[in-house]
Amino acid sequence: MTEVIRHADWLDMARTLPAGSVDLVYADPPFNTGQPQTARAGAYEDAWATPADWVAWLRARLETTLPCLKASGSLLLHIDWRTCHHARLLLDDLLSPDRFVNHLVWSYGLGGSSPRRFARKHDDILWYCVDPGCYWFEPPMVPATSRRMSGQLKKATDVLDIPSINNMAAERTGYPTQKPLALLELLIGACCPPGGTVLDPCCGSGTTLVAAAGLGRVPLGCDANPQAVSIARSRLAAVPFA
Repeated sequence: MTEVIRHADWLDMARTLPAGSVDLVYADPPFNTGQPQTARAGAYEDAWATPADWVAWLRARLETTLPCLKASGSLLLHIDWRTCHHARLLLDDLLSPDRFVNHLVWSYGLGGSSPRRFARKHDDILWYCVDPGCYWFEPPMVPATSRRMSGQLKKATDVLDIPSINNMAAERTGYPTQKPLALLELLIGACCPPGGTVLDPCCGSGTTLVAAAGLGRVPLGCDANPQAVSIARSRLAAVPFA
């Protein structure tokens, strides 16, 4: 069996992937926050001299990764307010605007507030497809909030209201910027067919890979941080599919 999680840079791993072998790429790269991301379970650098340097870094990796997607495949790029506008223009350039499907907003709720601006309580997830005529999608269902539909389910909107991981959550690993399993389960269930391959080239603590395996998809990922790879491998080993 192909190694599921590799200790490698995104660019190096992408160069080894066969063309048309992946159904979904979910990438959660550094956001260019300007400072290291640290926690007890790991750390990574997250600063480029200019936004243009960050875009050049991302361009090289996306250009190398996109050929691995199937015609029915999709790319989900998870970023935030610092670089979202740059990434949208980059993806329009690499794939063309007609490959854009959704600008998803992950509303997570937790975090501080400011007396000088509206509180920043969301991340952005840009969804692009390879072929607008055949990309795979299964609308996710979420609990309805209206009194009229109380107790029923409805199709999710482009605003995903999923809490971030609290300090007492069982799934918390202590790795910085870890995303909640519920978010990745929703995205993978919606954008990758059963049995399909999900690639996370910045896999961090492995949440994407755990979600993929648990949903009967084939997980594939890498990270340049050896601590992240160790955590991700341990988590994935506990999933029956893996």
